[in-house]
Amino acid sequence: MNIIKIYDTKRKEKVAFETIVENRAKIYVCGPTVYDDAHLGHARSAVAFDLLHRLLKCNGYEVEFIKNFTDIDDKIIARSKASQRSCEDISKEYIKSYLEDMDKMLVLKANHEPKATEYLKKMEDMIEILLSRDIAYKLPNGDIYLDVEKDSLYGSLSKRIEDENSQSRIENDEQKRNRRDFALWKAYKGDDDVGYDSPLGKGRPGWHIECSAMIEQFAYEGDYAIDLHAGGADLIFPHHENEASQTRCAKEQEIAKYWMHNEFVTINGEKMSKSLGNSFFVKDALNIYDGEIIRFYLLSTHYRAPLHFSEEDLLVSKKRLDKIYRLKKRIYGVEKKSEDTGFKDELLDTLGDDLNISKSLATIDEMIAKYNETLDNEPKNKEAKAKINKNIEFITSLLGVGGKDAYEYFQLGISPEQKDEIENLIKRREEAKKIKNFKEADELREELIAKNISIMDTPQGTQWEKI
Repeated sequence: MNIIKIYDTKRKEKVAFETIVENRAKIYVCGPTVYDDAHLGHARSAVAFDLLHRLLKCNGYEVEFIKNFTDIDDKIIARSKASQRSCEDISKEYIKSYLEDMDKMLVLKANHEPKATEYLKKMEDMIEILLSRDIAYKLPNGDIYLDVEKDSLYGSLSKRIEDENSQSRIENDEQKRNRRDFALWKAYKGDDDVGYDSPLGKGRPGWHIECSAMIEQFAYEGDYAIDLHAGGADLIFPHHENEASQTRCAKEQEIAKYWMHNEFVTINGEKMSKSLGNSFFVKDALNIYDGEIIRFYLLSTHYRAPLHFSEEDLLVSKKRLDKIYRLKKRIYGVEKKSEDTGFKDELLDTLGDDLNISKSLATIDEMIAKYNETLDNEPKNKEAKAKINKNIEFITSLLGVGGKDAYEYFQLGISPEQKDEIENLIKRREEAKKIKNFKEADELREELIAKNISIMDTPQGTQWEKI
């Protein structure tokens, strides 16, 4: 098993990833608040930690991957009021939308996809423990807060204890013991609010408590609940700091042994967010580009570096992906009988260095150049073709790209109507060749070329692609 190093947010350095149970990894990634369609920021986080998921699996780990959905929140309630629909209907719609988008981008499905509303009892139980220890307290209006002063390690994850724009300040209440205290339970405020009957009083949970309760469901006994907690960099403070505090105070264990965070997607130099009005929905991108192309673009920038979205850069990224498929096209129909173990080990080593995608893609580029040269000199080299096929199969397992039929990949972006027209011309050409009408066959080939369509006669039939 290759050594994997990750950048741990808490330690602020790269460390060897050593799981609590040997060869088993429990990972929890914060999923979306489901009040709208997913944007590219959501997609980047999903793709980044899907890459980690795949790396661990390819290294022989048994991975238990958990991604939650926040299905009760102020934003969902506001959408419910505006649309005259229930919070449940809204959250169901956008969970389905999110999963469909991620599936198109070839993100592996999580083992568990818990929703906040399914864990109310666990949240209540955790809050009861915190109240019994006087770490949490209840205000006269029914709201319940955690007293940050009771946690001496508060701030150890983010190295921050307050922020002018933090959730704790936004939720400021003059009756709180300390300005930094954060809500665990929000009392029901009337007919325009959403509340659940509870021993804590009718109300609903604060945002942070849901993840602590969900992680408890899957936790180990001992010093750490899970191996790794991940999410976007905007969650480090206050969300993940507050999660860590709740679990530490209620369960007397750290919520995670390691923390990883991906950086933002920006457009025109601004962080992508709904409030800035520059959010680029994944669905918009998928209407133009195949999910694999978007995936490759998102993972081509290291997860800890900001990604400045640019359609021009996306097209440059696609050309790099094209090279994998052009090599795959050269070995069309070859069986996977061999394995280039040197390539596999090198790729695992490079990606195992904190998901060093730049070195990994350089390794792939070198492999492509090497085998293109081999096939230029020895076009019938069956051993080389078998190795190429196996290598591309491994790239697909590790990076989630390269798994399409080589010719179908180069047909992406062609409408069903155009496809029918092209395939009708190809069929007519094949019929002309059968009756030895080579003049008509050549004319039909020229007509296809005029439509920017290249054709190739193979043992599997006539294949075509958009030039």
